[in-house]
Amino acid sequence: QVQLVESGGGLVQAGGSLRLSCAASGSTLDAHAMAWFRQAPGKEREGVSCINRSDGSTVYADSVKGRFTISRDNTKNTMYLQMNNLRPEDTAVYFCAADPDYYCDPGQALAALDFHSWGQGTQVTVSS
Repeated sequence: QVQLVESGGGLVQAGGSLRLSCAASGSTLDAHAMAWFRQAPGKEREGVSCINRSDGSTVYADSVKGRFTISRDNTKNTMYLQMNNLRPEDTAVYFCAADPDYYCDPGQALAALDFHSWGQGTQVTVSS
């Protein structure tokens, strides 16, 4: 089972940028579909973005399209989430997740139950 560790969270003003990283160990990143989820206080965990293991194709939630970019560097066994033009409603704990069998489908909402491995999360706070 792959182990995941997120980093890069912090406090930023609205309109600012952050880049989150998800470092993997125990298995190669390119053997898994990878995703970012987030969870705000009192809310359910929400899928943000997903990247496929086979062709690197990506999927984004409507709320982040055009602002966030998911990517992976297989040589570093690390996945990234570049977040630009951040808004206060982006404030949440961000989690990375991996699954060897999942396929990121643009017509299907990301569901946390579909992912087998999780990181511990990193806090992102956007002030207005």
